[in-house]
Amino acid sequence: MELRQLKYFVKVAETLNFSEAAKALFVTQSTLSQQVRQLEDSLGTQLLARTSHSVALTEAGTELLPFARQTLLDASLCQQRIHDLEEGLGGTLHIGVTYSFSPILTESLFSFMAMYPKVKLNILYKPMTELMQLLMARELDFVLAFKPSQQMPGVESHYLFQNYLAVIVAESHPLAKEKSVNLELLKKYDLALPSQGLQARNQFDRIIGDRISELRVKIELNEVNILLKLIRQGILASVLAEASILNESGVVAIPFAEGEPEMNGCVHTLRDSYRKKSMQEFIKILSSSIAVRTRQNAWL
Repeated sequence: MELRQLKYFVKVAETLNFSEAAKALFVTQSTLSQQVRQLEDSLGTQLLARTSHSVALTEAGTELLPFARQTLLDASLCQQRIHDLEEGLGGTLHIGVTYSFSPILTESLFSFMAMYPKVKLNILYKPMTELMQLLMARELDFVLAFKPSQQMPGVESHYLFQNYLAVIVAESHPLAKEKSVNLELLKKYDLALPSQGLQARNQFDRIIGDRISELRVKIELNEVNILLKLIRQGILASVLAEASILNESGVVAIPFAEGEPEMNGCVHTLRDSYRKKSMQEFIKILSSSIAVRTRQNAWL
């Protein structure tokens, strides 16, 4: 039994298609079939039931799959540990980021790239729920997001800074002069809100509940940058984390004076998992960045 054979088996098991698996692995279909057959021969059992039109896992294949995945993960972590020890910082760092964290992440990215040019950064922007699923599947090294309303099993949340939910408007908008905005005042204006599932929207919905129906919501979308472009036109207001407009011009954030608008920015990692050196160094840079210090100082 070889790691390569396990890798090929796992990919076929995930796709249930030899052609798709071969393309994903950058090998020929005949090579893939041969390696899977050799794995079956070494184990003395059939792992995949093949017909001319379909592929399915046998009982033995279903039993082997989670162990094969864990073996490949352990081998990858072993390789990463040795790489960290002997080669210094290198390899790939997989980072998951919610849209609101984009401005905070940018400064740390450039600092890290300058200090550790051998590390490749793979950055994925998605809603927090999807990122946490990828983290638990070990496809991400860590996630930058606000603290969830409920702690997720197996995940540790490390505090970075405290933030708050805010009404975001253009500098020319009538609300821009307000010190704070409550729900009654917000009802008077047309809104462009982040889509349900995004953290700022989740927090907003928790605070106002079914009173959302009383608001003049004209647009909902899941892309913060586009949302800010709409806000800059001066007609619409939105509700986002105050951190979303860091270094953004033409817009202002007014505290939302309802419920509990606080939102803690966190680094989320898997509990009891190996921490790459590159991840540890990136988090150090992020924690000491000007962006994070600005958010911290705002609450001192």
